[in-house]
Amino acid sequence: MIHMAHGKQHLLNLIDTPGHVDFAWEVSRSLAACQGALLLVDASQGVQAQSISVFHIAKERGLKIIPVLTKIDLPASQPERMAAQLQSTFGIVPSEILHISAKTGQGVEAVLRAIVDRIPPPSGNINSPLKAFMFDSLYDRYRGVISLVSIQDGIIQKGDKIASCHTRKKYEITEVGVMHPEEVPTSSLQPGQVGYIACNMKESSEAHIGDTLHRVGALVDPMPGFQPSKAMVYAGVFPVDSNDFIKLEESIKRLTLTDRSVTIQRESSTALGQGCRLGFLGTLHMDVFRQRLEDEYDANIIITAPTVPYKIIYKDKTVMISNPTEFPDTSDTSCKVKQVQEPVVNASIIVPEEYMGEMMNLCFAHRAENLDHRYLDSGSTSEASARAILTCTLPLSEIVTDFFDQLKSRSSGYASFDYEDGGYKTSDLAKMVFLLNGKPVDALALIVHRSAQHEVGRKWVKKLHKVIPRQLFEVPIQAAVGKKIIARETLSAMRADVTAGLYGGHYERKMKHLENQKESKRKMKRIGSVDLPQDAFFDILSTKSN
Repeated sequence: MIHMAHGKQHLLNLIDTPGHVDFAWEVSRSLAACQGALLLVDASQGVQAQSISVFHIAKERGLKIIPVLTKIDLPASQPERMAAQLQSTFGIVPSEILHISAKTGQGVEAVLRAIVDRIPPPSGNINSPLKAFMFDSLYDRYRGVISLVSIQDGIIQKGDKIASCHTRKKYEITEVGVMHPEEVPTSSLQPGQVGYIACNMKESSEAHIGDTLHRVGALVDPMPGFQPSKAMVYAGVFPVDSNDFIKLEESIKRLTLTDRSVTIQRESSTALGQGCRLGFLGTLHMDVFRQRLEDEYDANIIITAPTVPYKIIYKDKTVMISNPTEFPDTSDTSCKVKQVQEPVVNASIIVPEEYMGEMMNLCFAHRAENLDHRYLDSGSTSEASARAILTCTLPLSEIVTDFFDQLKSRSSGYASFDYEDGGYKTSDLAKMVFLLNGKPVDALALIVHRSAQHEVGRKWVKKLHKVIPRQLFEVPIQAAVGKKIIARETLSAMRADVTAGLYGGHYERKMKHLENQKESKRKMKRIGSVDLPQDAFFDILSTKSN
């Protein structure tokens, strides 16, 4: 946007970033293109867990931070208390904090003035060789890959020939422009400007986020890039109608052009047919992707229960496994598994004091370790309680299902949750398989901690018992870990009344018919296969159902 301040026109490039922990990679990309950041804090809710991690990322990058308290028009807002919280948490001087209401417009002008006054302008030289930093890309079906760049040095114009430091490929610029807020073509982009470039780049895989672009023949030192995003949660995506697989795969590929952090791999299942195994940054990321597939591409899909990547250490090698069907039987000595490690995260939860007990119980129920807490502020008013920050180490597999929902419901919605990667830790894990009539169903395999295997096994066999339609023969539904059955439910057979047509006669005549029926059922059970319809999978694999 163009903003008039001190009698001069200033060009401001503003990037809005999502706050949820699953999109921390998006935030770090955006911060790399900026000189400063606005730290927005709700004047009624206070500092959130995500604000703390993003604040430290911005500080490490040397960005100038402008603290802003927003929603001061709300009756529940407490600007003085929140300012004290900002001071104790981040060391921010209260006199530097701006108070605004985006709803009424109060104080917004002061924010724009502070951006001009406090944030240093970019330090680029128009006469130096071209150096452009690519921090995002999107795909246009007519123009190919559109790259969003921040110009560090030099000037870029239509017709220029550029090259990538990463791939060494050369391109010709067909269009340059700025986002104002939609794309507006310009004659050139100069140092300090953030804009888009279109060139003859046809494959989205060529646009590497964090790449440095330069003019052909004028090499420059590449800027520090990004750590590639690391998938934290994996799930299998299968079409409800197996004939739709090609269409589904095409839809997934198109969607990943705008979201480069999703990883794709083909997989097949005996129960669900051909599908894809996708890696996501978190469960919200997975839900958003699934929703976009359904809304934008009309996809009719089944998603398997989310799993995390495990590290299997053998005597001679180390293997990463994200699909439960590939998990080895750790109780079998011939497998030569030395150790199984699972990913852990360093979690922080900010919550009002009265919910501390509930939060601690929740953490311990999900195998938390190194639990610690400290108070962010003291409840200075009678109606407001002090807020505490709770830190602990949690296994990632414990937070990919319903942890976030429970966190919100147990804290009446007041708790905020954030986590960062904490590496891998040795754990006592096992593969649980479900047997229908003695035959395993590969799509339902789970990886569980041995301390919870009986509880999980009982819960899942009950769930299966509810959704599997009755057969003509009795079906045992079993949960097994290794060779040991740990839970069982029996689905009774559908029985025709074979004695209905008999009238009078001896008691033995009835028993003969019933014995024949029993023998037939026994034979059926030996050779029969259980019909597990797709809608049963829908019910079983929805993680919300109990």
